Amino acid sequence: MRDPPRPCRGQILEDIVGFIDDHLMPLVDEGLGNSAYLLDLGDGRALAVDASRDLRALRAVARRRGLTVAYAADTHLHADFLSGAVQLAYDTGASVLASAAGVRAFPHQDLADGDEVDLGGLRLRVLATPGHTDEHLSFLLLDDGRELGVFTGGSLIVDSAARTDLLGADRTEELARAQYRSLRRLATLPDATAVWPTHGAGSFCSAPPGAERTTTIGAQKQTNPLLAAPDEDTFVERLVASLGSYPAYFARLTEANRRGPAVLAGTPPLPALDAGQVKAMLADGGQVVDVRPAAEFAAGHIPGALSIPLRDQFATWLGWLLPDTTPLVFVAGDGQDLAEVVWQAYKIGYERLSGHLAGGMSAWLEAGHPQTTTAFVTADQTPDGPYLDVRQETEYAAGHVRGALHLELGDLAGRAGDAPAGVVVACGHGERAMTAASLLERAGHTGVTVLDGGPADYAAAHGTKLDATEGGAR
Repeated sequence: MRDPPRPCRGQILEDIVGFIDDHLMPLVDEGLGNSAYLLDLGDGRALAVDASRDLRALRAVARRRGLTVAYAADTHLHADFLSGAVQLAYDTGASVLASAAGVRAFPHQDLADGDEVDLGGLRLRVLATPGHTDEHLSFLLLDDGRELGVFTGGSLIVDSAARTDLLGADRTEELARAQYRSLRRLATLPDATAVWPTHGAGSFCSAPPGAERTTTIGAQKQTNPLLAAPDEDTFVERLVASLGSYPAYFARLTEANRRGPAVLAGTPPLPALDAGQVKAMLADGGQVVDVRPAAEFAAGHIPGALSIPLRDQFATWLGWLLPDTTPLVFVAGDGQDLAEVVWQAYKIGYERLSGHLAGGMSAWLEAGHPQTTTAFVTADQTPDGPYLDVRQETEYAAGHVRGALHLELGDLAGRAGDAPAGVVVACGHGERAMTAASLLERAGHTGVTVLDGGPADYAAAHGTKLDATEGGAR
């Protein structure tokens, strides 16, 4: 008797795509540039992969589909956010799946290379893929032995691989060589295997720009320049050359995730404070963070306040510019969501949130306290003085105003003295530039102007040109 015909490659790919569309829900954090995943196991249970401590979106999807999270898998000890696995274990009794080599200090199922986890029909096979971290795992999803997809965390990502310098400069090359071997191992999976990375565009864990957040093994063989490297040395050279700066808080969260974040009972409170309480907190070493849009901050703000507009990237700049030990009080505008402030802070381990100014700036002024204003103008209104670009190195290299001074925003607090007097501060649109101006003002600078726009606007208004740094754009 003949064996039944084997399905063709196209049919296999179609079946996998259909399964993914029906069962897998990516949950994208646009600010951190990461994706978590919720996998519907088909029996009312779900698997969560690399879930953040901010579980609002995951819970909403699970609730809508009638799912209970039964498994919470972490591919590695994250540096850019606190894991939600401990919270899921508390909330739903989820079994935490994680590397034995991570030596986590909370209950979890220790996993090592080659282990398999029965999800009730579907299975996860553990692949050790060190490089981004020492204990990094990838999770290969199997259906009756067929490879459906692989959760690659910070190993193979779309057209790149995650950075290898988070454990120190002295280990960067060693881990890059481990990353080479891990990517080569993943590349041996069938071409139709879906690739579900955690780090994507916008992540400071070294993802290139681009809209795609998932891919396939076959596609990466065609487009990933690291997989195209002819040998290990070339791979290491390319990967290390792509490494830019990253937020200061990354140095703290790996250990915090190893210990396990504290369990939370709902959204942590953000008490209302009157103007007198805010003034007293400032006198006692606290910091005001003004989350209003840049234009509102410019029109009037508490002297010494740090401007970090509440948007997707709020957590990144909070964690980059302030220590987690400083008591924080927030100034918000009408209609801004204070719960969003709280969750963005808590997902990166910032818990010393003293409160928010009740009544906003109106209450501050009514109490007789002074305010500071900052010039925020369009390109045709900016003076011809020195121009400070605070964008990331790759952005600056891709195109900048001729003669511009360049200091990344993340470095500016420690180098405020390098900024000349009467400077025009600029970024891509104005938000980071306003943050930079608030840092400069706090350091004693006066007469700072912020460009409401980007380098192309300035160049056109001032009759100058944009320069690019050779080899700088990635």
